[in-house]
Amino acid sequence: MKAFRLDELEAERAAHNGAYLQFLRERNMSVGLYALDAGEQDPQKPHRQDEVYFVVSGRAVLTVGEETTTVGRGSVVYVPANVPHRFHHISEDLRVMVVFSPPEG
Repeated sequence: MKAFRLDELEAERAAHNGAYLQFLRERNMSVGLYALDAGEQDPQKPHRQDEVYFVVSGRAVLTVGEETTTVGRGSVVYVPANVPHRFHHISEDLRVMVVFSPPEG
């Protein structure tokens, strides 16, 4: 078993001065913590993997392809591989758990 604490993952991500921290990588998936602060721009490009976003905290608007929705704590969104997507209008610091399948990179 592998177990993680969100507060420790957030501290590790912040210590590395990055928006994304991959903390689990297995044969069929990887999991990371993505952080964007209020007002920040989301620079990501489409990925070659399917993704699931679980919003841990914060509030933003998410556009996936031609669809747009408001997300907040507890939101879960599936993003198909190769589909353009981005968070925008980030009104509260956003912390998102990201699951990639197959593993990213």
